[in-house]
Amino acid sequence: MDYTTMCPKYEAGIEILGKRWTGLLIRVLLGGPKRFRDIKEIVPEMSDKMLTERLKELEAAGIVVRNVYPETPVRVEYELTPKGMDLKNVVESIQAWSEKWI
Repeated sequence: MDYTTMCPKYEAGIEILGKRWTGLLIRVLLGGPKRFRDIKEIVPEMSDKMLTERLKELEAAGIVVRNVYPETPVRVEYELTPKGMDLKNVVESIQAWSEKWI
């Protein structure tokens, strides 16, 4: 890997993953599908508006899928796609680095 030049794909990845709350959302969803309120319980500091925005961005990027179940009342769950699950090693590496250095 050439570290002396910038790679457009790396930049695009950092643009997605570097946004505030995104890494936490991915980490939460690595635990399995979650409803909006479940995510809010785990990350209560995040506003509803920001959570909605980040989930939509991750859905547009193909990292999260929104599943709507036709029940009464309607149940909506968010879960990682295979593309999102591929971030597991990234999250675990950040966790290990944080435990070592922070």
